[in-house]
Amino acid sequence: MAMSRLVCVGDYEQYAEHNLPNAVRQYFNSGANYEQTYADNVAAFKRYRFRPRYMRDMSERNLTTSLLGHDVTSPIGVSPMSMCRLAHPDGEVALAKACESEGSCFCLSMAATSSVEEVGQAAPGCTRWFQVHVLKDRDMMRRMVQRAQRAGFTALVLTVDCAVHGKRYKDLRNQFSLPPHLKLSNFEEELKRAKSVVATGQSKEEWGRFVNQAFSPAHTWQDIQWLKSVSHLPVVAKGVVTAWDALEAVQHGADAVWVSNHGGRELDCLPATIDALTEVCQAVGDKTEVYLDGGVRSGLDILKALSRGARAVYCGRPALWGLAKDGEAGTSDVLQILKEELSVGMALAGVKDVQHVPTELVVHQSFYSAL
Repeated sequence: MAMSRLVCVGDYEQYAEHNLPNAVRQYFNSGANYEQTYADNVAAFKRYRFRPRYMRDMSERNLTTSLLGHDVTSPIGVSPMSMCRLAHPDGEVALAKACESEGSCFCLSMAATSSVEEVGQAAPGCTRWFQVHVLKDRDMMRRMVQRAQRAGFTALVLTVDCAVHGKRYKDLRNQFSLPPHLKLSNFEEELKRAKSVVATGQSKEEWGRFVNQAFSPAHTWQDIQWLKSVSHLPVVAKGVVTAWDALEAVQHGADAVWVSNHGGRELDCLPATIDALTEVCQAVGDKTEVYLDGGVRSGLDILKALSRGARAVYCGRPALWGLAKDGEAGTSDVLQILKEELSVGMALAGVKDVQHVPTELVVHQSFYSAL
């Protein structure tokens, strides 16, 4: 697709739509079942309206904040995503380097095609978090967590919304699987440990069986304390969309709560994350930090989420579309676009500081239908 200049996230989405191989594009840009949640994540942001305060001095605005005690230059981060080298040969390394250059937080997936060691070496100045699933083999899980800690990762992000994988019709139709030239790098060392598998030359089928059998559906809130027992890193509970799960997470020791529905990829018919955010924030109050991802397509979406109570807002697919276009540079450009849109939105809405975005700045559109 010919474009003179890509100026918004939608432009990058269109580029990826026209340039990624069909199966790869559908793997990243799809949701579970009939994709109701996948679509509503984006649509829901459009149902919120700004109520700005004008005639304020907006000559200076602050976008810096801190996440679990670590300073970042904006509240915009990159969500964990599996198999990013499908989109670009540099994969997660490029994402981390882009976050390093933009001062953003990067969360690496356990199912990444770059290892914690590779990412740590490539982007040592980046605020890096490691997303984990509960594994059947606790020794394997402990080793991965401790590898991340040694590689300089500063938090663990425990996925709580994925006891099993959702059913994605597009992947089933495409018979999607990881190409043989790629590996789930964080599992590679563990695969070599497995006595039943030869250390080199593993087949695609062997990799698939090994990884699929590794994940455990027997996860509980007690796993937060288990993670804290094997590392000194704070734990973020990711995948929370209700007040009761938010309170469970905090009561069991979570240091932060991440409102997410896995991009609509696991359980369909969940609420859009922007709709779930207020309930979660009201439940936890000031007990813990709250983050959000899902459906973010502009800096105005980020401003809306900050107003509804999020401390930071993460994007997955937009960063990946930037990666597909131009690796590290493409992802950096997407992050810069979001940051500029956030800054402009703040100026036009009368907000000087991302750490102090008033709740009353944003209302649901139903506010006006009731007038």
